Amino acid sequence: MKSIIIVVIAIIIFVMGVGTYLSPEDLADCGARPSGIKGCDKKDAIVAVSGGDTSARTSEAIKLYKRGWADKLVFSGAAQDTSGPSNAEAMRRQAVADGVPESAIIVEELSKNTRENAAETHALLEEQGISKVILVTSAYHQRRASLEFKTHMGESVEIFNHPVANDNQWSQLWWMTPTGWWLSLGELFKIGAFYIGGAR
Repeated sequence: MKSIIIVVIAIIIFVMGVGTYLSPEDLADCGARPSGIKGCDKKDAIVAVSGGDTSARTSEAIKLYKRGWADKLVFSGAAQDTSGPSNAEAMRRQAVADGVPESAIIVEELSKNTRENAAETHALLEEQGISKVILVTSAYHQRRASLEFKTHMGESVEIFNHPVANDNQWSQLWWMTPTGWWLSLGELFKIGAFYIGGAR
């Protein structure tokens, strides 16, 4: 009985640790809108990368924009189906349909993975003179996206993480679904590859 309790406790600690590690949140101590609190000030742009539940990521970025967190939205991602519009263009259309002016939107349509999201977006941010951004992606993807973006941005752009808490692939109960385990273990593997310089 004692060994079973120990195993259960170990699993709980593992699950909580993985969920927390994968989804860093830099706006956790901020209110719904920007303020004078350190780290909670208005940024230059909100960057949302496509993949997974792209619509949910876009919606979260739009919500931040409407709450005054930045005056620019940057959408990053190539087309999954090359016969149609890029992911970034689909995100742009979603934002415009939700009332965001086209002049506030920048699209990056070349990147096919997280590393390229970071590299291609960095070039756009430099062109625009943007130095502070909120990075939005799915919770399970936030840690790896942050690592890639910070590596490519260096000291030129400050990154603030803000994951989508729940989407059609991930929730706080991720550990209760096969998809949740697949995504979490996959991300841990890819983060390991990042640190040893492998493909990602």
